[in-house]
Amino acid sequence: MTDKLNKTQILELLPHREPMLLIDELKNIKKLFSATAIVNVKKSSFFVQGHFPGQPVMPGVLIVEAFGQAAAALTAAGIDKKEYENKLVFLMSVEKARFRNPVIPDCKLELNIEAIRSHGRVWKYKGEAFVEGKKMADAQWSATIVDRK
Repeated sequence: MTDKLNKTQILELLPHREPMLLIDELKNIKKLFSATAIVNVKKSSFFVQGHFPGQPVMPGVLIVEAFGQAAAALTAAGIDKKEYENKLVFLMSVEKARFRNPVIPDCKLELNIEAIRSHGRVWKYKGEAFVEGKKMADAQWSATIVDRK
């Protein structure tokens, strides 16, 4: 397994597609344990026009979504393909989410995520988001792997 995934490789692991695929790269991968996701927050990002006109900010809920996508990619990259083929990952809970600083386009948002534990198809994660070394947000969340209908 590689310690880095590009966007094309992430597309092979996740069901998300544009404009909702938020992560551009997954690097520093430690199988089923941790990774760093890169989100290139651009002035052309789909949310900029309406959130907020003239003073764009990446919505906190999308930072949480990016955490979830990074965790799903980390998990899918570390397990047997048969375990995630024809499956979806759904968030179950978001805990302790804190938004410390606004994420302003154009920037590179780095998400450091870690799998805390797993029990069957339920996984718990934690993560911190940074721009140029400054902490922007952090959260803990749980997700489950379910069969596609």
